[in-house]
Amino acid sequence: MAAPRQELLLPVKPLFLWATLVAALLLNLLPWAGWLAAIRPDFTALALLFWIVREPQRVGFGTAFAFGLAMDIGQASLFGQHALAYAVIAYSATLLRRRLRMFSADKHVLQILPVLLVAQVVVLLVNLASGAASPGWTWLVPPVTGALLWPLVWAVLLLPQRPRVDPEHPI
Repeated sequence: MAAPRQELLLPVKPLFLWATLVAALLLNLLPWAGWLAAIRPDFTALALLFWIVREPQRVGFGTAFAFGLAMDIGQASLFGQHALAYAVIAYSATLLRRRLRMFSADKHVLQILPVLLVAQVVVLLVNLASGAASPGWTWLVPPVTGALLWPLVWAVLLLPQRPRVDPEHPI
């Protein structure tokens, strides 16, 4: 089995990196309703996971924790639950970084799913410990939709880093 061909990517622009993280946070804070709210993945977790894998020198535990606190404030949830969950994501992404960079995005889905499930379990356990009612089986859906969206997230966030090919001067 031959290794996939690695393409050379342009360096990421810091403004793009931070804009995508803020956009993901804002997507999470939108007022989703009905079945969309039930299947909505954690966009911030996906963006953090991507950038911790791709740019570990710029995005790490501190960023994950800060965005988790911002998520807690924005959702008016128990302070620190998302910060803890995103720190778990940062740790998992650090462990999986080499493996994820070695394979194509469609092969990442089964490796991303447990990371998103564990983060969701952390939030669930903190909520249950604080006396919240059990959400039933619906808490399993967002990690699954997040894992299924992973190849799209990977492709979209890599787009600005792909070199543009001049049609008049192909390589």
